[in-house]
Amino acid sequence: MMQLIWNGLIVGSFYALVALGYSMVYGIIKLLNFAHGDIYMLGAFVGFFTLSAFGISNETSIPLLLVVLLLSMVTTGLIGVGIERIAYRPLRRSPRLAVLITAIGVSFTLEYGVRQIFGPNPEAFPIRLESSGFDVLGMRVTASQIVLVVIAAVLMLVLAHIVERTRQGRAMRAIALDPTGAQLMGVNVDRVIAMVFFIGSALAGAAGVMAGAYYGSIDFLMGFIIGLKAFTAAVIGGIGNLYGAMLGGVLLGMLESFGSAWFGGEWRDVFAFGFLILFLTLKPTGLLGARVVERM
Repeated sequence: MMQLIWNGLIVGSFYALVALGYSMVYGIIKLLNFAHGDIYMLGAFVGFFTLSAFGISNETSIPLLLVVLLLSMVTTGLIGVGIERIAYRPLRRSPRLAVLITAIGVSFTLEYGVRQIFGPNPEAFPIRLESSGFDVLGMRVTASQIVLVVIAAVLMLVLAHIVERTRQGRAMRAIALDPTGAQLMGVNVDRVIAMVFFIGSALAGAAGVMAGAYYGSIDFLMGFIIGLKAFTAAVIGGIGNLYGAMLGGVLLGMLESFGSAWFGGEWRDVFAFGFLILFLTLKPTGLLGARVVERM
């Protein structure tokens, strides 16, 4: 039982980091950025490319992982800002369907651009986690796994601090409530939205590096399924609610862990998405989401 909880917490932390990007962007500009999962994939490949360029392979160094993690966060953050500026900003006042189709186009562009550069076959991630560990409370734990969970928790806490305690965070919340009013009060809406894309993309890039080290291999389609699952986590928690995204990610990781143990690994995705359907029929707004009535 405890081992399943621990495994679910590790995977759920990846989902939560990616789900935060979905919720942040939707909370600010009501955009479902379906290319966000591919930013996660880009983060993994940025880490892979950086390590391979220096001839590094089969390493277990945690400090090296942290350095690559930071580099990947900066790179994917800048890519996210570029995507917002080129693909989404010109369509901000367009029908939502046009923006949604554009997001799908961006997703395929990123996926198959990476495929052309790195090839269609999976690549072994140059940093691997140590397999040796210790037993505690009936579960097998390694120091590297603890580091991954701590990194994810620290990133979530930093994000919560930014949103709740800083001037930039107040600007984000103001735009989420009333973009026009925030602009009239002197808030630079374009700059704040770009910052939201930077932060969300950086978190997804960090999750990509962590997942590469955890699973040991990466491929150009790895962002597709986790993008759907992170969106599922955001919806379960309450789309647009940051704490809901964190809770939804961890909950989905737990569900997959227990579902795989009870029904087999091949049923993992069926279990996750089936739960989404059942959950939304009972609570459409998500765990922490608020019911919104659109004004005519």
